[in-house]
Amino acid sequence: MTAAETFSFVNLTVLPAWLMLIFLPRSNWTRIIAAYAVPAALAIVYLTLLLMNTPPQGAGFSSITQVERLFSSQWLLLAGWVHYLAFDLFIGAWEVRDAFRLKVPHLLVVPCLILTFLVGPVGLLAYFIVRLAVVRKLPGKE
Repeated sequence: MTAAETFSFVNLTVLPAWLMLIFLPRSNWTRIIAAYAVPAALAIVYLTLLLMNTPPQGAGFSSITQVERLFSSQWLLLAGWVHYLAFDLFIGAWEVRDAFRLKVPHLLVVPCLILTFLVGPVGLLAYFIVRLAVVRKLPGKE
């Protein structure tokens, strides 16, 4: 399997989980699949990509130039993408669980989920704003 084929595969893998979060938020299957199974599977893919690929000379995390060199490898760039997919999905599942716990209407959470899927941290910020508007208390004071 090429990096491009793997990219397509992992992208398709997360879509059902996101659809479950949007359309079946209270299902036990959603909780298992979207919050744990798919993120865990992606974590295994991520670890495999890291173990099977040697970083290019001069790659690292100490400077933007080193990160650029790291991502000059298609396989390590893919690893970075899988990292995003796993964490964004995990955050989306947390948003659903947190909203349910705090009785935030799911229709208000759906746009946050879409944003989390597309632009991770922006969706999380949107959820924090919705959460604060509905609950009217800062986290930890519920």
